[in-house]
Order: sequence, then C-alpha cells, then structure tokens
Amino acid sequence: MKKVFAERFKSARLMKGFSLQDLANEIDGKLSRQALHRYEKGEVIPDNDKINLLSKALDVNPDFFFRSTKVELGEIEYRKLSKMPKKEASIIKEKTKEYLSRYLELEEILGLVVVFENPLESFGVITSYEQVNEAANELRKFWNLGDNAIFNIVELLEEKSIKVVKLDVDEDFDGLQTFVNGNIPVIAYNIKKTNKPDRIRLTLLHELAHLLLTFGDITPKQKETLCYQFAGAVLLPEKTLKAELGEHRNKLSINELGNIKKQYGISMQAIVMRARDCGIINEHYTKQFFFLINQMNWKVDEPAEYYGVEGSNRFEQLLFRALIEGQISMSKAASLNNQTLADFRKEYQLAF
Repeated sequence: MKKVFAERFKSARLMKGFSLQDLANEIDGKLSRQALHRYEKGEVIPDNDKINLLSKALDVNPDFFFRSTKVELGEIEYRKLSKMPKKEASIIKEKTKEYLSRYLELEEILGLVVVFENPLESFGVITSYEQVNEAANELRKFWNLGDNAIFNIVELLEEKSIKVVKLDVDEDFDGLQTFVNGNIPVIAYNIKKTNKPDRIRLTLLHELAHLLLTFGDITPKQKETLCYQFAGAVLLPEKTLKAELGEHRNKLSINELGNIKKQYGISMQAIVMRARDCGIINEHYTKQFFFLINQMNWKVDEPAEYYGVEGSNRFEQLLFRALIEGQISMSKAASLNNQTLADFRKEYQLAF
C-alpha cells in the first residue's frame, strides 16, 4: 500500500506541475518538503486529514492515491514533446496515465475483455506515398467505411478498441500515441484545439498511422509526411476526391475547397495537399495556393469552417452501466469520473 500511495502521490504532483517545494508552498507549509519527500519515497502514508489536504491541493479525490490499476505507458516519440520543457512533458504523460487508470479500472469492474486487432499488421513495410494510400484504402475496407465522409473519428477509434484521451495541456502539444501495458493502443489529443475539429481529425489519424503502420529505413521527416498523407487518404479517399474535383485541374476555387472541407472534415490546406498527392494539381499550383494562404492570413483561420463534433461517450456509458447495475457505488462513480460526490450528484441528478 505504501508503494501504491507513493506512485500515485508523485503522479498527482507531476500532473499539477509542482515540485515538492511548490506543493509545500501550496499548502502553506502545513507539511514540509521533507515530509512530502518521505511520502513520495513510500516511507510513510499520511493520515486522513493530511490526505484530504493533499487531495485539495492537487485537485484529485482522496481515493486517487490508492487506485492500483496498472498503467504503464509504452515508448513515446519525444519529437512530439520536443518544444516543451520537461515539466510540461511530465504533465502530459501523467494526465494520460491518470485517465487511463480510471478507464481501465471501470472495464475491470464490468469484466470487459477488450482486444485490439491491427487491421494493417500484415500490410508490410512502408516507405512511399503509394503504400500509405493503399494502406488507407485497406483500413477503410476492413472497418467497412466505404468512400463517404467519416462523421466522428474519436467515436470510430473507440469502437475499434483504441483508447482516446483528451488532454487540457500546453498549446504546443497536438497529440501522441503509444501502447499501454503492452497491448492497449492509446491516442491522446489536446482539447485546446477543439475550435478546429478538422485539425483534431487529421491529428488523430496521423497518430493512428504511427500506431498501425511499420515504416522502413526513412528519415523522421519522411515518416511524418507519410503519416499525414495516410491521415489525408483516410479522411478523403482518392476515388472520392477525384469525383469531387475531377481527374486533373489547373486551378481550384476557394468555394469548392470550403464545401469539401464542410462535408469531409478536412482542412482546405490538407485537401490541396491531397489533390497534389493524387496528381489532380501540380507542384507549381500547390505552391501558388500556399502563397495565397499566407498572403490572406488563412493558415490558422481558413475562410470556411467545419462544424463537426469529435467525441465519444463510451466511458460515460460504461460508468452509468456499472452504477445502475449496482457494481459500483455513487461515490465510486464520482471518483471514476474524477469528480467530488457533490458535483457528480449535481451534474447527473436527473439520471438517477
């Protein structure tokens, strides 16, 4: 129990971005840095009053410190976190682990055995655009997506046994992917980007490429390009794009790009890159288009918006199922939902 408390205490501290001295200051010196260090080393467990004090300072429920669900993140490519200070990278990792510990515990309570199957496991080694384009088509076939727009990427990934984590973190962070406990695929994204759902969709599928595909001997930059090309191909298959734009074009209008964006949930800039990759437009026109984008200051705020909503209610559905079936108490449900009992009752009073 001391080991569990020590690990969870350290995780809570890192999620807040606190050093031990920061935490001591936050609680007005009611516990010294030395005392906090002993807790983190597993030498002693504080009493209930001190646990309540720490839980308020760290914005977690008291039982957070005793949750023993195993969550071990696999390798994370630190190119994702390269712009960030070490403290911010730790916040991202610990917040990911905290959400997954609640999610996995809930699945354990319900006795759910979730098995992930990589539909592209036997696809082979990838080094070219033609291969990622083919892989995207194979994925759409395997998941029975047809050639139409995908309504909700987050929900799709959750349905395919991929855990999707929303993080409220530094704006420089877009997303990451890894495997938890060796076999549970996870993709995390930044909810600060929710005002640009088309960007979130591209990020999610870019991370999916890293999860599903095996790349050959290529540079990191080439790998990133191929992952974005895979994401674009999943969002907008070549057959569909050519039906919208035609086989070959000399120019593209802002209006038609905006209409495609609104229907398929892919940015106008990504559509143009996709059109270039599919041979619809040439490199020269692509450069002209991006020059216009920069001139008009449209790189961040394009002149057309996609209003789709990305999200999944699977965790919430499982929570209500466990609660109504009597497998967890109201207080346990609140804890798993990362809320106080009072806040949980207030938010969901009509449901019960």
